Amino acid sequence: MQYMLLFHQPATELERTLDDPASADYWESWYAYMSTIYDAGIVTSGHGLQPPATATTVRFRNGQREVFAGPFAETQEMLGGYVIIEVPSLDDALTWAARSPSSSTGSTEVRPVALLEAA
Repeated sequence: MQYMLLFHQPATELERTLDDPASADYWESWYAYMSTIYDAGIVTSGHGLQPPATATTVRFRNGQREVFAGPFAETQEMLGGYVIIEVPSLDDALTWAARSPSSSTGSTEVRPVALLEAA
């Protein structure tokens, strides 16, 4: 079964992604986690994302397209990246999610992937 792990973090944590000496511990925790999960051979794909300020949000309301700079949702945590893993069960996916650095500073959402059959 495939599951997407979505890594949500507070904006203050995502700001630590800047390439400066103060972010070394941030990156060390992520490199350790990602190395472990890739070494387990369960990752099918995934990417980190640029900071939320780089986002553009599009909505269609009342027949009009609306475009907003930045993320539209007002939330305490922002999506910082994701991986798709293939594991036998939800319990296995939850175990991997709990090990994520984002689980200790924000949250890690676990969602089953809907695999659609080609017509």
